[in-house]
Parts: sequence; C-alpha cells; structure tokens
Amino acid sequence: MNLPVKPRLLIVEDDEGLQRQLRWAYDDYEVLVASDRDAAVNIMRAAEPPVVTLDLGLPPDPDGVSEGFATLEHILTLKPATKVIVASGHGARESALRAIAGGAYDFYQKPVDIDQLGLIVRRAFQLHEIESENKRLEGQVSENRTVLGTMIAAAPEMIKVARTIERVANADVSVMLLGASGTGKELLARGVHQQSRRRAGGFVAINCAAIPENLLEAELFGYEKGAFTGAIKATEGKIELAQGGTLFLDEVGDIPLPLQVKLLRFLQERVIERIGGRKPIPVDTRVVCATHQDLEAMIAAGTFREDLYYRLAEIVVRIPSLAERSGDAALLAKHFLARFAREMNPQVKGFAPGAIAAIETWPWPGNVRELENRVKRAVIMAESRLVSAEDLDLAPADDPGLPVNLKAAREAADRAVIRKALAQTDNNISGAAKLLGISRPTLYDLIKQHGLQP
Repeated sequence: MNLPVKPRLLIVEDDEGLQRQLRWAYDDYEVLVASDRDAAVNIMRAAEPPVVTLDLGLPPDPDGVSEGFATLEHILTLKPATKVIVASGHGARESALRAIAGGAYDFYQKPVDIDQLGLIVRRAFQLHEIESENKRLEGQVSENRTVLGTMIAAAPEMIKVARTIERVANADVSVMLLGASGTGKELLARGVHQQSRRRAGGFVAINCAAIPENLLEAELFGYEKGAFTGAIKATEGKIELAQGGTLFLDEVGDIPLPLQVKLLRFLQERVIERIGGRKPIPVDTRVVCATHQDLEAMIAAGTFREDLYYRLAEIVVRIPSLAERSGDAALLAKHFLARFAREMNPQVKGFAPGAIAAIETWPWPGNVRELENRVKRAVIMAESRLVSAEDLDLAPADDPGLPVNLKAAREAADRAVIRKALAQTDNNISGAAKLLGISRPTLYDLIKQHGLQP
C-alpha cells in the first residue's frame, strides 16, 4: 500500500539541539535540515521544499544576520514561490521589516515557541497549496490570456468582447468601439485589422482629438500642391494611406460638424477629394472608430450627425472598464511587471501579497493605462525584490492571507465588495446601495459592522 507523501519542510538552523526539537515537532512533514547556506541551497535544488524556516544567524556570521539574508535571497532566486519563515534574535523589528521587504513570508522571534511556529508553518503550506492550484487553473485557461493575438485577458467580460471582434472581423463592416479612456480601444482596433482579410494592408490610425480642427481635414483627406500656404507638394491623407487596409478613427466624437459632412460623403461613395483638388480618388478601406463620449447624447444635442453615426456604427462593441473585468487587474499587473522588470530593473521578481490585494480592490479610474503607468513607475523605484502596495502608491488592502475560518472569509469578502462599490460611486451611499442591491439602511449597518469609513 502506498503511504501518502508528506509535504517537505526545510529547516535551516545551525543549533543541533534546536534542529532535533524542530524535527520532533513536525511529524506531519518530511523534515529536511541544513546548517548553512550551501547545504540549504543544495536541498532546495534537489528537493524543492515549498516551505522553509530560516535562522538569520548562520555561520560564518552566527552573531549577525548577513549570512541569513544572503540565504533568503538565494532561496527566493531559485524558487520565488517558496514560503520562507525567518527567525532571529538580533534586532528583531529591523530584521523582520527587512526580511518581509526581501520576500520572506513571515517572521518569528527567538526563543522559539513551537506551537506558534507550527501555526505559521501550517498557514504557509496552505497558502502555497492555494497558489499552486491557482497557477494550475491559470494554465488550463492560458488560451484565454492572450486574445486577438496581443491583448492580455482572462475575464469573461473581456473574452466576450474578443469573441465578438473575431466574429465580425471578416465581415467588411464599420465597427465602433465604445469605452472609457485607457480601456485598450486601439489595441482592439488592431485586433479587428489582424483578424480580417485586410491584414496584409496597412493599419492607419489618427486621433481626431489630438489634431487642431483647422489641420484635421488635411490630415484625413490630404491636399494638392498650392492648396494653401505651405502646401509645397501633393500629400496623401490618412484615408488614402489606408487603401486596402484599415482606417482607425480614434476619438471620432471630436470631429467638427463641417468635417463630419465630408466624412459621411466618403463613407457613402468611397471616394475622396484632396483639399485643393478636383479629381475624385476611390479608396477601398475598412473603417474602425472609437470614442469615450456618449454619441447618442451628442446626436440629441446636435453636435454629432445621426446619419454619420449609423454609417460608422454598423457593429457596436462596448468595452468594459478594468474595474468590470473580474481578475484581469492582477493578471495585467503581473504581465506589465515581468515586461518592465526585464527592461528596467531585473532585480524585481514579483509583487508582495499586499500589493496584489491592493491592485484587486483599487477602482482603476484610468483603466489599463493607469495600471500600466503605476506598475512601470513602481518597478523603476522599487528597492526590494517584491513590489509593494506603497511602491504602487496604493493604499494597502486587508491581509490577503488565508482566513482563520469561513466567517472571517465572508467578512473579508463583504468589506472588499463594499469598498469597491463606494469607490465606484465616489462614496455615494445611495449609489453604492443600488450597485449592491441592498437598501441604504442595510448598507449603513454593514459599514458600521465592518468598521469602514465611507
């Protein structure tokens, strides 16, 4: 009969008496023992124990902490997911802070309390098991992480958008992408182009909000030599340059009304005339546009033509904000960190647990662009191997460790959801209660019960 395999626990301790005491205390584990850094590293390479207890006072510096911290760094370099529990009697507070900043899972002060240390070890194994299962599940849906060839996403809300774009890409119709700034509208527009039959042609983008009104017409339609002062040669516009490919009109809601008329004529007849020209130029291009504005409200206000809207919006795709993409904030943050660390700060290896919790609870008003910028800045400025919530300039979230029991887990979930609702409604109690599907008095009671400050 095969006996169940015991999880491996590495004890790095040079005191032989304490080694024996700790061996006897952990019958539930396969206990491995090392007395110095070299032995610990060899065991890590051979056995890959998921949890390590590490005394900072190791030879040849048993009265200091330098060798212990070198061992901590070596272990985490080999296996970043290892849960290292650090022990020291030397400058306990300073050592604890430095160890946690260096990637340690937890800290305890000597003399050793076997029961207390046993609890920390059990929680470390539980957390490691949860993280390993999450990685396994993430691997099962890895095909959903990169959609449309370039976009990182696993949230059902974003996968639905990607599937919609895949279905309409080969239909030669105009596509309108609606979403807040920073949600990745241009990336999705490129996805439409890359999935279409026109991918061999050019993808020509123009931000209609970034070009002064008096220059936008020339940028779009081009001009003939001598059409105006400075027009020293005939120049093709963006529409003409998109021949055989895709024209992406970003922030299309900012096109002025007189120019909307000329754009509508092009969409109807598929010909243009350059400024100062009289010759019709046929253009075969697919138009994709995007805006963060409410075009229907603009139509009602008379600032956007209804007939142009229906020409541009044959297919409308609404892009969810990052706050609406369940789980994608952490996924994208890890992607950005890996990229920026490789380019700018290779010593950064990942996020501290508190940072991931803060990322998941932040409302991200600037969407993916804000997340990318915060991670980039944090990687550049980080002084330790793990990026913290403070590095990201985010308020630390509640302790993300395994809750003591189901009641604690439910309370933590309630707090996180209430905070998110309050953040999304700018602390408007009525709006938050509506989002949560509860009454105002109930929300007030929950805020009081959980000690939250709206």
